[in-house]
Amino acid sequence: MAKTKVKPSADVLGGSVTHLLHRALQLALDYHSEAAGAGAVTQRQYTVLAAAAANDGLTQNDLVRATGIDRSTLADLVARMLVKGLLVRERSATDGRANSVRLSQAGRAALAAGAAPSAIADGRLLAALSPKKREGFMKTLSAIAVAADEPAAKEKAAKKADKAKTAKAPKAKAAKIKGDAAPKAGKKQKKVKKAKAVLGV
Repeated sequence: MAKTKVKPSADVLGGSVTHLLHRALQLALDYHSEAAGAGAVTQRQYTVLAAAAANDGLTQNDLVRATGIDRSTLADLVARMLVKGLLVRERSATDGRANSVRLSQAGRAALAAGAAPSAIADGRLLAALSPKKREGFMKTLSAIAVAADEPAAKEKAAKKADKAKTAKAPKAKAAKIKGDAAPKAGKKQKKVKKAKAVLGV
C-alpha cells in the first residue's frame, strides 16, 4: 500500500510563531536592502556596526549576545567587514585569549549612512499595523528580546559570582589563619607575663 504524503497546509504555517517571525524578518531585510541600495551595508552589517559603536572593544561572543546573530553567521559577517575596512580587530583589553573589534572611520561613516535605510525599513514594517497596535507590537517584540537575553544574563551573573567567590577565598583563608593564630598569641603572652612575674621583672 502506497504511503500518502502529507503536505503542510497554509493553516499550519499561518499558526506558527516561528514561521511568521521568519517571514517578518525576511521582509525587514528586503525593505532595508531596497532603501539602502546596491553596495551599501546590509541590515545585519548595520546591526553589527551599531552594536560595536555602542560598546567599543566587544569580543565576538559579546557581539553574538548583543545582536542575536548566530555565531557562525556573525563570524562570517565580521570577517567580511574587516576586509572592507569597516571594523578593526585588536587584542581584547579584558580577555587576553580573545580578540575585540571596534569601528574604523569607514565603519562610522557606514553606520551613519545606514541609519536612514534602517528607519525606512522599520517604518514600512510598522505601516502594516494600525497606529493603536504599534505600541503593543513593540512591547511584545521587546518582551521576546528580553526573554532571549535572560540565559546570557544568568550565565554572566553566575560567572561574576564565581569570580567574586574565588577572589574572597584567599582573604577568608588568611582571616582564618589570623583567627587561629590569635589564641596562640594570647597564650604565649600569658606565659611571658607569668615568667616575668616569677623572675620579678
